[in-house]
Amino acid sequence: MKSVETPPLKLGFLASNNGASMRAIVLAIEAGALAAEARLVVSNKREAPALAFASTHDVPIRTIATAKDPEAADAALAAALKDAGVELVVLSGYLRKLGPRTLAAYAGRVLNIHPGPLPRFGGQGMYGRRVHEAVAAAGVTETAVTVHVVDEEYDHGPTLIALPVPLAPGDDAATIEAKVTAAEAGVFVELVRRICEGTLALPKGPSRISDNLP
Repeated sequence: MKSVETPPLKLGFLASNNGASMRAIVLAIEAGALAAEARLVVSNKREAPALAFASTHDVPIRTIATAKDPEAADAALAAALKDAGVELVVLSGYLRKLGPRTLAAYAGRVLNIHPGPLPRFGGQGMYGRRVHEAVAAAGVTETAVTVHVVDEEYDHGPTLIALPVPLAPGDDAATIEAKVTAAEAGVFVELVRRICEGTLALPKGPSRISDNLP
């Protein structure tokens, strides 16, 4: 009797700027390291470098501006992801809070990477260099790369991976940022690989996301 192959996990990405995690995942898919498909990249900025990268790698793109009408943008985003057949959403430097329609449609299936330990160095306004400045000011001996499930609150959902990043005395924000950036490279790829293989189940819903599509 032939075994039934598990279909590739269908991914959607949201990025406001470079989309570093999205790039790493797309390259891993192209290299045959992930049993996944990149179905859509969405940005709130038309000139985001993430969109240019996606286009050169034959990944469909959309621009959905959020500032003027957040409610309409939320509806458009939820519809775009669903129309693309997206099963799991990866936030890759997406600097907008998701709306209730998108969160409801993909409850437990939106993941975000944060450049510091949570909850101590998270919350509204805590992103990018601000996180590293707070870590430097705190004088801690290590920071972390944290991947968590997105919910209605900033940096609040369950943590899936927290990779420690050791710090040296006197490390400033720029040095901490460089160390975290170097550590981030493979974290999301490894997490998605484990989800694809079924060795890591998300806190809500089935281990295979396609079993519970909206």
